[in-house]
Amino acid sequence: MSTPRKTNRTPENEAKGAPPGQEQQSDQDREWRADVAQLSFQEARTALELSLGQLQAADLEVEAMAGHYRRALTYLGRCEAVLAQVEQEVIEWEQASPATKPTKP
Repeated sequence: MSTPRKTNRTPENEAKGAPPGQEQQSDQDREWRADVAQLSFQEARTALELSLGQLQAADLEVEAMAGHYRRALTYLGRCEAVLAQVEQEVIEWEQASPATKPTKP
């Protein structure tokens, strides 16, 4: 006989249609995403590599895969955002700098 699973169901969550524990997880997820948004490119890249390593681990439980995958995508998104920001800064810098284009001989 298995023990019943404890859920975080509250009338408030049920009224909103939220799955058990999702409201608390959403707050934690928002905080974590805010932290990720502050990472440097190198920090996000290292975290991405670690997440990918965890996904490739032979002893990874199936239930944990989605979380690792979601974190890896978030770190990848941060890397791409930093690169896009730097690219935009370079474009703006090139447009603002004096014409340094090579002249034809």
